[in-house]
Amino acid sequence: MAIEAPLSRYKKQNLLIMAVILIGVGLWFAYDGYKNQDFINKHTVDGVPDSTLNFNRKAPPFMVGAGILLGIYFVIAKGKKLIAEENELISGNVKIPYDAIEKINKTHFDSKGFFTLTYNENGQNKELKLSDRTYDNLGAVLDHIVSKIS
Repeated sequence: MAIEAPLSRYKKQNLLIMAVILIGVGLWFAYDGYKNQDFINKHTVDGVPDSTLNFNRKAPPFMVGAGILLGIYFVIAKGKKLIAEENELISGNVKIPYDAIEKINKTHFDSKGFFTLTYNENGQNKELKLSDRTYDNLGAVLDHIVSKIS
């Protein structure tokens, strides 16, 4: 029986909020920089735009672009899951067999919501930090991993 931990609601909401804020502020700055005559007159000195007006004219494409990229990342990442199967833990493209796990540091799981797996891959020790801010249902996954390696 596989236990799944989907991408957390916290992470998805933060991505959407940041995308909306970036797009909104970018549009607001573009309006002030190109359409709002009161703003333009206030920030023009001797026919030369000051730094505020220049910023409001140059920053909007970058803000709107960053907001769109965050929206695209949200669409791509919203189906991301951590899956604890019978023989391995799957995190994206990384598959970690339970017999490769050397230790689990769950010292901060109750207080801060994360634990660290140390595992051996191709003769190298690697660490994977898993947080409940990234995945929901992480406690059940941790219990399943602990029961499999014990």
